[in-house]
Amino acid sequence: MTAPVNQNEPGAPAPEKPPLEILLCAPRGFCAGVVRAIDVVERALAIYGPPVYVRHEIVHNKYVVESLKRKGAVFVAELDEVPDGGKPVIFSAHGVAKTVPQTAESRGLTTIDATCPLVTKVHREAEIHHKRGRHVLLVGHSGHPEVVGTMGQLPAGSITLVEDLEQIEALEPANRDNLAWVTQTTLSVDDTHHIVEALKKKFPAIVGPHKDDICYATTNRQEAVKQVAPLVDALIVVGSSNSSNSQRLREVAERAGCPITRLVNRAEDVDWDAFANIRRLGLTAGASAPEVLVEEIIDAFATRYTVTVDTVSTTTEDMVFPLPRELRSEAAE
Repeated sequence: MTAPVNQNEPGAPAPEKPPLEILLCAPRGFCAGVVRAIDVVERALAIYGPPVYVRHEIVHNKYVVESLKRKGAVFVAELDEVPDGGKPVIFSAHGVAKTVPQTAESRGLTTIDATCPLVTKVHREAEIHHKRGRHVLLVGHSGHPEVVGTMGQLPAGSITLVEDLEQIEALEPANRDNLAWVTQTTLSVDDTHHIVEALKKKFPAIVGPHKDDICYATTNRQEAVKQVAPLVDALIVVGSSNSSNSQRLREVAERAGCPITRLVNRAEDVDWDAFANIRRLGLTAGASAPEVLVEEIIDAFATRYTVTVDTVSTTTEDMVFPLPRELRSEAAE
């Protein structure tokens, strides 16, 4: 009688791995604003030498922040942590209230603004509405740095945050016929649509932006997830828990019918028990998550499954934002 083969013995055949098809959402990952913000820090390091200071996380991704720390970036919560001297302080992609650059100027600090141009667009819209005598309603999430920055563009009492439909019911502005609305750029497209429609119904004279404030990257990534989510057993969003656009992607997948949705920083954070019996996996990444983390997760699944990868593309992105003028090659030289 032949003895059974011990799978642990040298030369024993490896156990057969189950098949897994991964559907990659496209677009995914870095948007033009994130690429620009990271480039701002790296270019500043090249010009000024380390350290350079960054107020708040330049983008909401731990991997990116830690990588920039190793290169010499120092991340601070507030300007009082930045020492006097010639080293610059960079404002994050989310934008800042007007008081922040004013404080920096009063101290003689060199500042570089890495605010995403699409966030700056919202700031300018809010300012224009205010100058025209309108009270501004900002659709967004309380405490998010972008919301703090946008509200800080206007005098106190001239802008009101709206987070949900219930708040609209309680809204009673002093002049209901002289209102305007703007939005955070990283919201759920569908949720925001419902809130804006409710605002228009209650305040028919309300004025909105000429073009939606939710950024192209947020919209495109959500559309790709809507395509993939109904086709898979589970979907992973690569991104940090404090990333608004990443959180919205997970919610979009859940609402589109995907039974298992997870927001994951990187491969080491995957809850493997949750993915034990899947045969098709959707995979995307928030706008601040680098592609290397997507590849890392694919590699981790490939150690447990026989993986095939297909891409589901809904559009092609070609947006590029230039660096701030002071960091462009001719200015720096």
